[in-house]
Amino acid sequence: MKWRFGLRSKLLLLSGFLFAIPWFGYQYVWEMEKYLRYGQEQTLVGTARALATALHERDNLFNNQASFLPSVEKGKDLYSYGLSAPIQLDGLNNDWPDFANKAHFYQQNNQLYQQLSAQELSINLTAAVGTYGKYLYLYFSVVDDKVIYRDTNARSISHNDHIELAFINPNGVFSRFIISNKTTGWIDAYRITDVAHNIPVPARQIQGHWRDTPQGYDVEVRVPLTEFNDNIAFAVHDVDQPLGSIETSIGSADPSSPETLGTILVPSPEIERIVKGMSYTNSSIWVVDQHHRVLASTGDIKNASGVWNKHVNLNNQLANNDDSNILLTAWQTFESKILKPIYESILTQPPSNFIDQLYDSENLTGKHIESALKGEPMSQWRLTTDQKAVVLSAAYPVYINEQVKGAVIVEETTNGIRTLRNQALEKLFSSIIVIMLLGALAFFLFASRISNRIRALSNQAELAIDEHGRINGTVATSNSNDEIGDLTRSFSTAVNRLGQYNHYLENMSSRLSHELRTPIAVVRTSLETLAMQQQANSAALITASENSNADNALTKQNPYLQRALQGVERLSLILTNINEATRIEEILNHTEPSVFDLGQVINGCMQGYRLIYPQINFTFKEVNRESYKVLGSPEHIAQLLDKVIANAVEFSEDDHVSVTVHNHQQVLSLTISNQGQLLPEQMSEQLFDSMVSIRDKHNNQQPHLGLGLYIARLICQFHHGSIKAQNNQRLSGVDVIITLPLHK
Repeated sequence: MKWRFGLRSKLLLLSGFLFAIPWFGYQYVWEMEKYLRYGQEQTLVGTARALATALHERDNLFNNQASFLPSVEKGKDLYSYGLSAPIQLDGLNNDWPDFANKAHFYQQNNQLYQQLSAQELSINLTAAVGTYGKYLYLYFSVVDDKVIYRDTNARSISHNDHIELAFINPNGVFSRFIISNKTTGWIDAYRITDVAHNIPVPARQIQGHWRDTPQGYDVEVRVPLTEFNDNIAFAVHDVDQPLGSIETSIGSADPSSPETLGTILVPSPEIERIVKGMSYTNSSIWVVDQHHRVLASTGDIKNASGVWNKHVNLNNQLANNDDSNILLTAWQTFESKILKPIYESILTQPPSNFIDQLYDSENLTGKHIESALKGEPMSQWRLTTDQKAVVLSAAYPVYINEQVKGAVIVEETTNGIRTLRNQALEKLFSSIIVIMLLGALAFFLFASRISNRIRALSNQAELAIDEHGRINGTVATSNSNDEIGDLTRSFSTAVNRLGQYNHYLENMSSRLSHELRTPIAVVRTSLETLAMQQQANSAALITASENSNADNALTKQNPYLQRALQGVERLSLILTNINEATRIEEILNHTEPSVFDLGQVINGCMQGYRLIYPQINFTFKEVNRESYKVLGSPEHIAQLLDKVIANAVEFSEDDHVSVTVHNHQQVLSLTISNQGQLLPEQMSEQLFDSMVSIRDKHNNQQPHLGLGLYIARLICQFHHGSIKAQNNQRLSGVDVIITLPLHK
């Protein structure tokens, strides 16, 4: 069946423009996300400004020696990392977080006194510094080819491998300590009170552990924060033989005098408390000094998703307000079970876990930090190390004595905005899906109703006029006030008018026949009277008049009277044919059908045709010969055969007509074939209409009004059969096929 582009399809196609709504909604949400990002950026800059305002002109919060240095020397000016848990003093670095990246390596360039070449140097050092609570932790991993311990009975603490520490306490007192062990285990720490004579005194406040390793030894030390303020130095002295002298010393700075000490930066507790108060902004915050070193920090970048990260489930609220709403519950189930997974697969979800290693805890870098340390606030967007999350950073300078001494860095991810965007898109798409489904359903129902009304009107119009153009029904009027109702009423009026006109034309033949018979009779009587008068006046015609009728006598004397009489006879025959077509319809309407043997009727008619048309060679062939029981009128079947056979004889060019009877599935097929003139194209359907004839030559003796095959069609319709004419397969003649249903 060929698909039609009907009203429903057109309206569904037009409803496709509704898909532009989600596109505009999607673009609108993206624009809103841009504004939210801009708002987040301004909020973040404001947070950094507020925290920097709390730190302005408060030089007591900054480490005087470490933070205010014009420059720092890596390895000498140390940074104490904030530890998340206390260190277990066991000589192992497994409880030091990220020890490999946070420790500093000391080698040839870090020799303190004598300078040995790389080939001569047999020692190197890896050191890390951290702070937790009230203690400073130091870890030394020493690579030494020969580890020399202090002799058991030796009083000296410097003729063996040992570690020296030097501090300046908050009171400005310079202190030196030496760790000199006799064996592996708990450290032996001594304070040197007399610098000139190096007189040691046990320093029990310094604790730690000395552990041997295949490469040398590891030492873990804990020092109270009260022992130092800003300055520190440590050195590892290498002795290669028992009771020998120091071969080389490697360390952060010379611990022998307060002037040579380096600095150490410990995160300020005061700044930590101030920054901690800003942690409720749901941001990650750092405070750095002018050397990019972290003074305080709070918050976790993984949890710093911004102030918009608040999920409000409106559907649950609505469900709680009306638990009896079954449709709402069903929609929520559909949304959570079907739509939600689709949204999650299409929309970019904020990463729940990402890695960000851009910042080192000791030294923060970035264009925004450099700009802030130059006095210009700046914000920037960046991707995390694994490129899963987008981070917004804002930096604002901290002024002391009108000079930039540090900066505040505030960071947040866009996860909150992305979550809010996804929620907005989900609500938007869910609402649009509902609207589009309802709209499409409304369009479909509307188009279906219009289509059904138009189809019903079309069916009524087709049923009102049959295939032969006769009006045999009416179109019901509609009470609708729309255009289709107007069209229905117009169709009804037109069909009624055509029906009246058709009825007038159908009855016109009988009225015309009735009206013409009287003048024809008058003309015929006048002609006969004229002929009688001529017979009375002509004595020579008496003998002829006695042997023949008046008309023959008249025609022999006057050819004009002969033509007049022939014309009258022709008109009389035409009226007879017209009356026959009119009467056959009336007779068929009043004929009571009966069951008869169609085979006997056909055989009887064929015998008669051989007598009537002796010049024609009739061929009669029966396939599956049996009793053909038909419900109808045998007289009219004979009349049907007369009309078709007469038409076949007239158009036959080789004086041969064949008749074939075939029975198939309770349907009798009768085919009458002749060799002669072919049917014109597109005339097979119109051939059986009234007053249709395709004869090229007209027989003046016999009028042809095209009523014979019309009568044949009426008889076939009465017997619930059909008749059609077609050119045969060889295109040498015409086959007229009559099909009649057999009676069961």
